[in-house]
This record gives sequence, structure tokens and C-alpha cells, in this order.
Amino acid sequence: MNSTATGISRQRGFDLKNFAANNGALIGLIVLAVVMAIASPAFLSAQNLVNVGEQVATIAILAFGMTFVIVAAGIDLSVGSVAALSAMASASMVAGWGLPEVLTIVAGLVVGALAGAVTGIAAAYGKLPAFIASLAMMSVARGLTMVISDGRPVEAPSQVAALGGDLGPVPVPIVVLVVAGLVAAFVLRFTVAGSYMYAVGGNIEAARLSGIPVKRVVVLVFLLSGVFAALAGMVTAGRLDSVQPTIGTGAELDAIAAVVIGGASLSGGVGRISGTLVGALVLAVIRNGLNLLNVSPFWQQVVIGVVIALAVLFDVIRHKNTRL
Repeated sequence: MNSTATGISRQRGFDLKNFAANNGALIGLIVLAVVMAIASPAFLSAQNLVNVGEQVATIAILAFGMTFVIVAAGIDLSVGSVAALSAMASASMVAGWGLPEVLTIVAGLVVGALAGAVTGIAAAYGKLPAFIASLAMMSVARGLTMVISDGRPVEAPSQVAALGGDLGPVPVPIVVLVVAGLVAAFVLRFTVAGSYMYAVGGNIEAARLSGIPVKRVVVLVFLLSGVFAALAGMVTAGRLDSVQPTIGTGAELDAIAAVVIGGASLSGGVGRISGTLVGALVLAVIRNGLNLLNVSPFWQQVVIGVVIALAVLFDVIRHKNTRL
């Protein structure tokens, strides 16, 4: 009787080891925030925390779309370029084609969806590896951005500029981040499409034999990645109050890093939007803290590179342990 009661109490008790294994990124974020607060008292100032929130918005929104792709065992290297193309195309449609400004954001999202769908079709129906298909789109999208803009910045339309403003005391990018995160989490956790993504990423052959439309799922995840990339691009343009043709350069690495740091597996089948948000916060806190400490931007790149390498290494180790 006593041994049974003890066993039940252990099951009901708090399992620290299990919590740490499932929330390593969150624990790391808390430790990192404490260290930064000690190293620089300005870190916890209200204004700096708002700055962190605005900085993380673009990375996180971009990474939300990347989460769909990685959960389905894919990779999308085009998100940074698609972000730039979508923002530039929407601004050019207003300035040059007379598109009503009220449709600016919708137009940008449509451009992102089309770019993502093309990548997905190339991967699913063209049999191209996702790495190659998205690498090609990265080049195409960045090239089209330069062609449309002639390599020059374009003034952000009012609807896009509003994405960089404030909604009362709260910056709009943070509001967009919250809404985008809720939508992404709902799709991934509470829809049939989300369960299909996990199934395809977990075992694509088993998913196919189960009757899951694997090719359509692959197209869908890249389409969603394109939509979130477009939103991230327009939020960035809103913060800058102009559409720069270099928006999103190298951002795909941050997006992938945020997803992996957040606990997703590059092998597919594992990933959470909440984890991705934590991963994006880790990157934003590192950058913000290093800026406060006046660390050279060159050394910041070194640190971020090390963090990405460690995140992927832990993912590989975790995957091996799971198989064992």
C-alpha cells in the first residue's frame, strides 16, 4: 500500500527532469535574461523591453512560417527574399499600378503565398529537394525585388507604414506578432492540416500509405511559409517607414535557428509555435544584450553562429537519443 501511494505521489509530483527536457529553451531564455540584466541594468528598462519586443516580432513571424515547413521535414531558404519581394511588390502596386492602399497588405500576402506555393510545387510535384527548390526561389525573389525597385528604396504605403506604428501604448509589430502566433498555433495544433504536417514530418511513407495527401501538404506548408514571410517583410518595412530591397537578407538563418532553438527537429515531426517564439526571443535577447554591452557587430555574428551550431548539435543528439 505504501509503495503504491509513493508511486502515485511521484507521478503527481513535479518532474523537474522532464520539465527541463521539454522546456530547455525557456530555461535558457530566463537564465540569459538574468545574465543580461546583471551585466547591463538598462536591459530591464521599459523602453529596452519594448525594443526587444519590436526586434523579435520580425524574426518570430518569419519563424512561425518556417515552423510549418520544418515540422513537415522540409526547409525554406527563401523566406528572407520572399519577405523583401512581397513588401516591394505591394508598395510598387500602390505607387505604380494605382492599387487602392486598403489592399496593400492583402496584395503583399498574396505575393508571398504565390512565391511559397511555387516553391512547394517544385518540391512536391517537381521532385526537387526542398533545399534546392527554396534556394532557387531565394535567388529569384531577391532578383525580382531588385528588378522592381531598380535597387532603390521605395516609400512604404500608409497601410504598411501603419504596421510600424503604435496602437495606444503598444507597438503594432508586437500586436501583429501575437495575432500571427495565435493563428499559427491554431493551424498547427487544432486543424486537420496541422496533424497532417506532423504525420508527413514523422514518417512520409507511412503518411502516404495512410491516405494523407502528402504532396498537397508540402505545397501548403511552403505557401504558409510564404504568407508569414510576406507579413514579416511588411512589418519590417513599416518599422523602417520604407521598403528596402535588402530587407530580410540572411533572415532565413535566424528563422531556422529560432525554430530549432525552440525545440523543433530538423528531421521533422516535432515542433511548437510557442517554442519557436521562445527561440526567437533567445536570439533577440542575445543581440539586444550584446548591443547594450557595446560588443562589435562582427563578434555578434560570431556569437549567433555559435548559438545556431549548438542548437543544431543538440537537435542531432536529441534525435539520436530518441531513436535509441
